[in-house]
Amino acid sequence: MQELFTETRVRPSDLVMPLFIDEGISRPAPISTMPGQSRLPVGGLPAVAGKLDVLGLRAAILFGIPKGKDPGATRAYAPDGVIQRSVRAIKKAGPDFVVATDVCACEYTDHGHCGIIGDTGGGQDLLNDPSLELMNRIAVSHAEAGADIVAPSCMLDGMVGSIRMALDDAGFEDVLLMSYSGKFASGFYGPFREAAQGAPKFGDRRSHQMDPGNVREALRETALDVAEGADMLMVKPALAYLDVIRAVHMRYPQLPLVAYNVSGEYAMVKAAAANGWLDEARVTLEILTGIRRAGADLIITYHAKEAARWLQAA
Repeated sequence: MQELFTETRVRPSDLVMPLFIDEGISRPAPISTMPGQSRLPVGGLPAVAGKLDVLGLRAAILFGIPKGKDPGATRAYAPDGVIQRSVRAIKKAGPDFVVATDVCACEYTDHGHCGIIGDTGGGQDLLNDPSLELMNRIAVSHAEAGADIVAPSCMLDGMVGSIRMALDDAGFEDVLLMSYSGKFASGFYGPFREAAQGAPKFGDRRSHQMDPGNVREALRETALDVAEGADMLMVKPALAYLDVIRAVHMRYPQLPLVAYNVSGEYAMVKAAAANGWLDEARVTLEILTGIRRAGADLIITYHAKEAARWLQAA
């Protein structure tokens, strides 16, 4: 009887798997800070996507690690770049598998920041408008490769409107734009920076990510992205921001809402489970249910493959 009346359920198709693709490797390379996760070679992606599809997972979001980095992030928009090659490989093997791509520059710049750095009179700083031009080039190159969704994560002012215009002008009106509309300056990103090899060489990203204490600011940022043409919204991280997920869901029920269950959230569950302190499957599914209950339509999570297996076995 209790199962019959469960109000919130999680299905494999509600989950999106993040994948790290490393241009410089020929076999999977385990990520020490994220047990069970690996950086993947481009050549292995069709098989990986195929396994995800069998589990009922219908989408992945791709993060690239290039062989070379430079101040202008030129490998981020190169036709033969790691993400461009990865998208083509997956879509050739499985045209219906949904591919989203992270649109940012931190993995591709030699300084590790999310765009173009310049001297603004008070020292080195992220230059908003030149960085927007860079994001436009990256997003269009991903769309040309066959991406279904582009997801700008750089938190630049005007990024959604600028990328939407660039995509439309290039003939990609049907490519969806998933905005990192509520991305907070969080301590939960630590393991990701080791995985993606994109930690900043100086300073931090607090100037363009949101203060963890601010809900109204998240709603203002989200309103700007909605006005600029976002097709999907995101809150990142998830666990410490369930109230923000709920607030965005209530304010914009007409748009799909994605929550990113980030690397630190994944790693702490893995660590506790490895010590025998909790039941990983039970706790993970409880966390995912809580994120869905708060209002998320989709959840990007590193637990996606394991969660899909647990759900199928239930």
